[in-house]
Amino acid sequence: LAGEICAFKIHGQEMPFEAVVLNKTSGEGRLRAKSPIDCELQKEYTFIIQAYDCGSGPGGTNWKKSHKAVVHIQVKDVNEFSPAFKERVYKASVTEGKIYDSILQVEATDEDCSPQYSQICNYEIVTTDVPFAIDRNGNIRNTEKLSYDRQHQYEIMVTAFDCGQKHATEDVLVQVDVKPVCKPGWQDWNKRIEYRPGSGSIPLFPSIHLETCDGPVSSIHTTTELQTNYIGKGCDRETYSEKSLQKLCGASSGAIDLLPSPSTTTNWTAGLLMDSNDIIFKFDGKQGAKIPDGIVPKNLTDQFTITLWMKHGPSPGLRAEKETILCNSDKTEMNRHHYALYVHNCRLVFLLRKDFDRADTFRPAEFHWKLDQICDKEWHYYVVNVEFPVVTLYMDGTTYEPYLVTNDWPIHPSHIAMQLTVGACWQGGEVTKPRFAQYFHGSLASLTIRPGKIESQKVISCLQACKEGLDINSLESLGQGIKYHFNPSQSVLVMEGDDIENINQALRKVSYINSRQFPTAGVRRLKVSSKVQCFGEDVCISIPDIDAYVMVFQANEPKITITGMDHFARPAAQFESERGVILLPDIRIVSTVTKMEHSVDLRERDRANKQVVVEEMLHNLDFCDVLVIGAELDPEQECLELDHGELQGKHLDATNSTAGYSIYGVDSMFSYEQVLRQLRYRNWGTSATSERKFRVKCSELNGRYTSNEFNLEVNILHSSNSNFMEHVNHMIVQPQFLQSVQHPEGSVSAVHSSVVPSVATTVIIICVSALVLVITLGVLRLRTARQGSTGHQGAKDNEMDWDDSALTITVNPMEKYEKPHQTEEESEEEDIDDEEEDTTSAESDDSEEEEEEEEEEEVIVQKGDKQNATRQEQL
Repeated sequence: LAGEICAFKIHGQEMPFEAVVLNKTSGEGRLRAKSPIDCELQKEYTFIIQAYDCGSGPGGTNWKKSHKAVVHIQVKDVNEFSPAFKERVYKASVTEGKIYDSILQVEATDEDCSPQYSQICNYEIVTTDVPFAIDRNGNIRNTEKLSYDRQHQYEIMVTAFDCGQKHATEDVLVQVDVKPVCKPGWQDWNKRIEYRPGSGSIPLFPSIHLETCDGPVSSIHTTTELQTNYIGKGCDRETYSEKSLQKLCGASSGAIDLLPSPSTTTNWTAGLLMDSNDIIFKFDGKQGAKIPDGIVPKNLTDQFTITLWMKHGPSPGLRAEKETILCNSDKTEMNRHHYALYVHNCRLVFLLRKDFDRADTFRPAEFHWKLDQICDKEWHYYVVNVEFPVVTLYMDGTTYEPYLVTNDWPIHPSHIAMQLTVGACWQGGEVTKPRFAQYFHGSLASLTIRPGKIESQKVISCLQACKEGLDINSLESLGQGIKYHFNPSQSVLVMEGDDIENINQALRKVSYINSRQFPTAGVRRLKVSSKVQCFGEDVCISIPDIDAYVMVFQANEPKITITGMDHFARPAAQFESERGVILLPDIRIVSTVTKMEHSVDLRERDRANKQVVVEEMLHNLDFCDVLVIGAELDPEQECLELDHGELQGKHLDATNSTAGYSIYGVDSMFSYEQVLRQLRYRNWGTSATSERKFRVKCSELNGRYTSNEFNLEVNILHSSNSNFMEHVNHMIVQPQFLQSVQHPEGSVSAVHSSVVPSVATTVIIICVSALVLVITLGVLRLRTARQGSTGHQGAKDNEMDWDDSALTITVNPMEKYEKPHQTEEESEEEDIDDEEEDTTSAESDDSEEEEEEEEEEEVIVQKGDKQNATRQEQL
């Protein structure tokens, strides 16, 4: 037993190991753990072990032990822990526009005990599409320059990996705030400015201020530009005809419109391309228009004026040819140009060849102007004032003298007719077939020629004035150090000052104004450019431009309504009289606008959130036509007349033809009513005519808004039926028969229908004829009785001596009488009483005619006040 090994003993405090004997003879044993070993608690153990033999006694006191051996144990690690970040959220701030090597560092740890599993080998950004990167040490940097305007803050998620490629169980949030770098520029302004028609003047940048980043600024120069070159004729102008505008501006009369809107009388512009909004004609190098003979005098005097709006770009093609605006050339045989206005190589040229006279000398013939605006593809207003031998050009109200004047011989006299053209020049000779040449490429509008007079600077400025533009509210409060300047059309405002706060205050007062009642809706672009000078520095700060726009909303469109008496009858004698008959004695022109208002009551939201509000509004008209319906007037026996004295003091003109009467010019609805109420119809051949029909139609803004078509029917009563038709007229407008109709608030009465339908007229005539027959028999009986009783004749002469031709009978066959068995004598007495009340003197035929006219005037007034709704119900 003493030669065998019985035990191994470990010496050390609370070692979690034990040694067991496997083979006593050979002394082989095994060392093992008594409990779980954790590397994270203790990575290695060192202790002493001894072996004991089996030679001990029963008490184990005599056994022998070996020498001490040292045991060293290292615990191998298992990757059981994941990395964890030291912070829950990482935050950092950066300034925009810089690239950083490291914005911040994130750090994760791992609780594993070995270097392999406890070390963090890699970091990774989980969030995609962010301008950041991270290295293996956790340093985060930006990969591109950051912008505060684009994004104020970035939030990214980051994870970590240990060297065993185990990633963190929870990603960490990293917040990067972008701070704006101080940028010089305008602050606190809105890109979109809304404008509602009728708002007057509204400020464009009420809170704007300039940030200079404490730069040493000595002066500031700003230019505010309103860009409207794509609207109409370069800005929002009234779209009245050129003739109306010239009258409004006080231009001398006699201007001849060479590009009028196409009509039956002005048909030479019918084949040209037109812009529907304004009277703008577009020429693409293929069209020309011949002005008919007689429109413009053949021989212009030494004084005349040509005015036009033109939008023109550089000439197409390599070889720039002449582009004719206006040309007066030989119609046949030759190609001599007598006078012409054309564009050539972005120069405006006016040609004027004087006719041969006794002074056969060189004379000024060609006048050249070289201006950038001729080819800038924008609208400009040109006025050529000819006061031979001096020719002056006004462009947008500014005077320009010709830079070149060339002389030529006068044209020798000939009997060749001349042809005036627009958009091209007529080539009548030296070609097999006469044709147009030298076509114009661009847009023209309001081309007029005024023979015999030149225009004043004041009128020219008025004609090109713009209805919209920039404005300054309260010029007095601009401050002492602010200089400002407007261009003629008030689309560009230049301001300069040396104090930043003064410039801020001045720019806050810049406003947009549009004085049109119905402005063109759409966008107006705004641009504010600035230049800054600094104290003693070569490199000064740069101020970015402001790009904004004004949004003009659509105006509520007006509804123009014409009302009045739409049917009347008069004896033929009145039509044949020198004054004739007034057609429209009670015509009324009303304009209303419909607005939509949101309901304030939330409970009504389910029903209707908008309420319709109709308001009456006042505005101008620019023409009213009274047209003849049916066959045109026969000038041999009928006409429409108007005293031209009625037009004095008003901006109105009138033209007369067999098709009707036209009143035109920009004036108020009240002025049009006054003139229309004086229009008379005469017919001195009434035997061939029994009725006439007319139609009235009015317009605002050159046809942009038109009224309803008001129809009027006039009956001519011949002598055979004049007596009882007068009574029919009187009967038709009885108060019991025509009751007034109460209309809802804001509504406009509809156009009156015809007073008496044809069937009703027939019934009335039959009834009245029967009654006249009965009354005639009664009168004969009364006369017989009067002859038999001469004793009472003297006492009753004043009461009963009336002529049966003036007998007034009022009958309404459609009225419901309460006394159906009323006698003829009672009805006669009522009629006589009515006649006596309405008549001041019935002793002569003259007084009776006056009475009839007064009754007819009363009928007209009654009829104007009645509506036809109740009438139709009773019918």
